[in-house]
Formats: sequence, C-alpha cells, structure tokens
Amino acid sequence: MAIVKKEFSVGGMHCGACAAGINMLLGSTDGIKSANISWEEKSGSIEYDEEKITVEKIQEAVKEIGYSATPK
Repeated sequence: MAIVKKEFSVGGMHCGACAAGINMLLGSTDGIKSANISWEEKSGSIEYDEEKITVEKIQEAVKEIGYSATPK
C-alpha cells in the first residue's frame, strides 16, 4: 500500500453541503482513505492509495458530480 496525501483546490462549491457531498463521494470511492474538503477554503486534502486510484480518477469522480479538483 502506498498512501499519499495531496492537497486539492476545489471549484464550483456554493455552500457547506457541496463540500459534504464531495466528502461523501470520495469517502465511498475505492482507494480513498480519507477526504477533508472545506467549502470555506475552497480546497482540501485527500489521502489515497496510489496503487488503487490515480489523481486523474479522483478528478473524474469529482467532475461527474459537478465540481473541479486540481492538485496544488
């Protein structure tokens, strides 16, 4: 297991519920250990197993629900 923690800028959020939805999505995605997205900061950290999921797959999952995630 190769757990990596990366910071992401997150776009398209309008409220705390947006961040909660992204956290729920990522928390249930295989390969992601934890997600802590903050609406106030428009960013957050994601811990994931790089042997199971890539940054590109994380970005695709977030995009599918209407937001953007860009690694810092």
